[in-house]
Amino acid sequence: MIDKILAGRVALVTGASRGIGRAVALAFAEQGAHVVALARTQGALEELDDEIRAIGGAATLVPLDLRQGDDIDRMGFALYQKFGRLDVLVGAAGVLGTLSPVSHLAPKDWDEVMSVNLTANWRLMRSFDALMRQSDAGRAIFVTSGVAAHASPYWGAYAASKAGLEILARSWAGEVGRTTPLRVNLVDPGIVRTRMRAQAFPGEDPLKHRPPEAITQTFLDLASPGCTLNGEIVDA
Repeated sequence: MIDKILAGRVALVTGASRGIGRAVALAFAEQGAHVVALARTQGALEELDDEIRAIGGAATLVPLDLRQGDDIDRMGFALYQKFGRLDVLVGAAGVLGTLSPVSHLAPKDWDEVMSVNLTANWRLMRSFDALMRQSDAGRAIFVTSGVAAHASPYWGAYAASKAGLEILARSWAGEVGRTTPLRVNLVDPGIVRTRMRAQAFPGEDPLKHRPPEAITQTFLDLASPGCTLNGEIVDA
């Protein structure tokens, strides 16, 4: 029998109801992790749970809006009571927002992009730092984008949120890397067949792009207890 690389691990995945988050949740469950699946849509989470059960896995469903920071704090305490630790954290939830000239961005659109893509991930780091230090090999993985490194017209809000996330995650990596077994990295998935991609480029043929399932091995490698990378941005 081939050992499953995440056997016995507890892994929380945000944005687990669709796209990259959903594919990662299924891949983690298949490799033996107990998946804590977080998303806003209860129905989509239940469908995911059915698929995880069908492959012999187990999941805890958390219907939660990441814009509600106090709920993230309460979730951290609930996970401590249930598991006593968190082995893997994947921040895959994200919103594109409005592609617009910077001067035309509505404050509410700016606030939503920053709230979901940047502030929510900071709240996750803040709430789960202590839990992940209880793991013998804590692994945190956040999804970034190539636009974070380029000043692309009309992508100002989204690109700024991802650039901020990269600095934030790498700062955390530097803080924990020398004194704890916790490792923090980012994944740049490239072009993947997701709803966000279709929203940004509605004229494309989505079938020309890789499905989310094609990049899950990168997440598995970074989630593995044997991973030694820290503070890196890894292309999927």
